[in-house]
Amino acid sequence: MRYGEKVAVDRMSLTVERATITAVLGPNGAGKTTTLETCEGYRRPQQGSVRVLGLDPVRDRRALLPRIGVMLQGGGAWSGVHAMEMLDHIARLHAHPLDTGLLAERLGLGECGRTPYRRLSGGQQQRLGLAMAIVGRPEIVFVDEPTAGMDPQARRTTWELLRELRESGVTVVLTTHYLEEAEQLADQVHIIDHGQLIASGTPEELTRGSSATVRLVVDKELPVAAEAALRASIDRWSGENGVGVRSISFGSRTLEDVFLELTGRDLGTAIGSDIGRDVDDD
Repeated sequence: MRYGEKVAVDRMSLTVERATITAVLGPNGAGKTTTLETCEGYRRPQQGSVRVLGLDPVRDRRALLPRIGVMLQGGGAWSGVHAMEMLDHIARLHAHPLDTGLLAERLGLGECGRTPYRRLSGGQQQRLGLAMAIVGRPEIVFVDEPTAGMDPQARRTTWELLRELRESGVTVVLTTHYLEEAEQLADQVHIIDHGQLIASGTPEELTRGSSATVRLVVDKELPVAAEAALRASIDRWSGENGVGVRSISFGSRTLEDVFLELTGRDLGTAIGSDIGRDVDDD
């Protein structure tokens, strides 16, 4: 996929297995949104082919739409409509929708059901968007930044719901800027950058490899000789160098470590540096 001279998706090939949660990660401008929108049928690939549930998302759109759910990054609701009115409207478009009252209660939308969409908080808009995506009982659901703007409790509730969808046989494809979210949820992770797939695997496979990491947080600039002294004794080292150890932790590499190694960019920095880019570049 090209936008003018920019190649947004460059000879990418990947597969998503049924009844899994698959995370697609990458900095802004990597090609994530273009890839998902192509799978959803909003964009026609300029080269190559895409199949979702065995169907062409563009040519077979009428057959595919009832079988997929899409949580749009922009919400997808009219600004003045009440939250429950919007959810009920979407439900009526499907043959066998979920009970909207129970779904709203599960996602904590009950208290804001009569609130116009434009007055909902960012987290409430996200929860409504997720409810709209799954109310039609889809076989596969695409969720773009599902917990952006949510408080920790709402985020955990959303994680539980996504896991339950997987357990019931629904395939979940998500993009997220929360690497902990991908690490907690995903069965499979695809990392893309500059329109290309650069790594795939389970979180365990991607974080396996080099030796365990030690993270040390100190209260001033670290002396040059400190690293060698640390090997002998942390207590002796801190005394000799006059450095107070605030915290120390031991563990394996995280998905964030892998992401930084592969892309050369911290995800938070990548987000900030790309503010204002055309959404097509995402």
